[in-house]
Amino acid sequence: MDNLVLAIAIIGLLGVGAQWLAWRLALPAIVLMSIAGLLAGPVLRILWPESWAPGGPAPMEMLFGDFYRPMIAVAVAVILFEGGLTLNFSEIRGLTKGVRSLVVPGVFIAWALGAAASIYIGGLAPPVALLFAGIMVVTGPTVIIPLLRQAKLNQRPAALLKWEGIINDPVGALLAVLVYEFATFEGGGDHGASDVVAALLIASTLSIIFGFALGRGAAYAFRRGWVPEYLKPPVLLSLVLFCFESANLLQEEAGLVAVTAMGVTIANSKIASINELRHFKESIATLLVSGVFIVLTANLTWGTLGALDAQDFALIAAMLFIVRPLTVFISTIGAGLTWRERLLVGWIAPRGIVAVAVSSFFGAALVQHFAAQAAGAEPGAASEAIVALAASSERLIPLAFAMVFATVILHGFTIGPLAKALGLALKERPGVLIVGASPWSAGLAAKLKEMEIPVMVADASWRRLQPVRLANVSAYYGEILSEVTEHHLDLNRFGSLLAVSGNEAHNALVCTDLAPELGRAAIYQLSASGKDDDDRRSVSYTLRGRTLFKSAPTLDELLRRHYAGWIYQKTKLTEEYTPEAYLKDLGKEYELALLIRKGVITFASKEIPLKPEVGDTVLAYLPKPAEPPKPAGGEKQKPSPAPEKTS
Repeated sequence: MDNLVLAIAIIGLLGVGAQWLAWRLALPAIVLMSIAGLLAGPVLRILWPESWAPGGPAPMEMLFGDFYRPMIAVAVAVILFEGGLTLNFSEIRGLTKGVRSLVVPGVFIAWALGAAASIYIGGLAPPVALLFAGIMVVTGPTVIIPLLRQAKLNQRPAALLKWEGIINDPVGALLAVLVYEFATFEGGGDHGASDVVAALLIASTLSIIFGFALGRGAAYAFRRGWVPEYLKPPVLLSLVLFCFESANLLQEEAGLVAVTAMGVTIANSKIASINELRHFKESIATLLVSGVFIVLTANLTWGTLGALDAQDFALIAAMLFIVRPLTVFISTIGAGLTWRERLLVGWIAPRGIVAVAVSSFFGAALVQHFAAQAAGAEPGAASEAIVALAASSERLIPLAFAMVFATVILHGFTIGPLAKALGLALKERPGVLIVGASPWSAGLAAKLKEMEIPVMVADASWRRLQPVRLANVSAYYGEILSEVTEHHLDLNRFGSLLAVSGNEAHNALVCTDLAPELGRAAIYQLSASGKDDDDRRSVSYTLRGRTLFKSAPTLDELLRRHYAGWIYQKTKLTEEYTPEAYLKDLGKEYELALLIRKGVITFASKEIPLKPEVGDTVLAYLPKPAEPPKPAGGEKQKPSPAPEKTS
């Protein structure tokens, strides 16, 4: 393919399509993106230029030309900044020592053990082994964060893995820079080894300071109102690109450190619009992750993939089963982590885009460097050593891809079962979070608990929570919108949200704030009027959740029904008792509350009424049936069966 615009469109469709399919099938997204990239590249050659020939430039480099490497670099920078933007220091209260241990000394332990394994098991030349081990200390956020979302880990191990992944990414890139500088220095550099180390340390420190200063400046400008709301995302994106390239002028790959420092600084600057900025950056990062991974995998050739042998697979196994577990268990001694947390973190270490991008860049650079040296060297032992170094460098790229594929597949499919087995993830089905306590919501929560559906009622009033506590239902006392709540209430436990307080504006704000976490399709709130939610007194539909229940009752109407004795009735629909017969038996006055289909809970809404099917479990809300008449003459009559009642 030589049409660049069409190629970009195909890359976007494949990347986003793989992300969507992964969401639908509950599979690791990067696995499906890898498959899509391989199909579009070496298998079907859809994205390969028609003029590409074996032995020439890599296919995607030939397609994009001089834009290929800058495009990948900019994408990685934005991805790392978005990762830094999610790192709030309040998340690691009580975990500071554990996170610090995974970074220092964890990075250097992983580097040393990885280099030893690469030399003695993988047979790589020492400079190449040090470079590969430095790159492999990263555990990319582009892979970690989707895995955490999928596995629904508890807050502590999730915070450990997320912080380690985002901080270690630029550190691994800098280690690769350090080794590359030494490797080229040994081939005839003009400066001493101490100069190389000093230059790298100075450049890294200046990059961190530069990123911090830009972050503080942006936060100050945003808080003072110097930038209008609609310009904040583009201004921030422009600053990220400026920060990245300016730091790179000091030292190659130092821009990764700078943008990460900038993101962390903004994340902890208490900007009122931080959530909107995060959502914008997350959307861009998702698109970039999808596109970049498709491009990198499509760039592989059969020659690259076929270069792997048994020694390479032995090295990958050593990195997975020896280096990573040993690194975590040694570095976290005395860090206050449980053995279960250390075991999980010791296994989960997927590599992502940064590892592939950095290894592709430095692998190709080392091959060119040693090839040039070999061409100018006289025949002999020295020339043979340089040729061996070049051959070892050629193994970097296939090794990095193999490591990414192995970790993504193994860790992606085992993180959920392992976390559940260790008690570090939810074992029960996703529950229901009810925001707004009242006698009616307490009754609904009690019925959900009776149906073995995890449920919690949250309210800022201890008095309003009284019926919830009396019903022996889990309650959260506090403002659900408070930042403190994020650190005390694990939202991963819930799959649906009902905002049912008496304040429509508060309900809408709750739905807007938590929709990115739970998804708009699982967010419901009560109607304010019971009739038309589009009149001038109602909150805009763009800020609301779905209107709870088909008839759109208000809280006053639901409380009237509650005090009138309405009850909940659970029914299992079968071939013998069909949905049609069930709806006919309900009569004229009823409200379908929810249905459970294949374990998934769906509440009724005005926008999308429930349509029960055979096999569903349906919960209806209906008036209490009248008492049967007393039989004449004192003869006993068997009462008709009554629906299940709420305790």
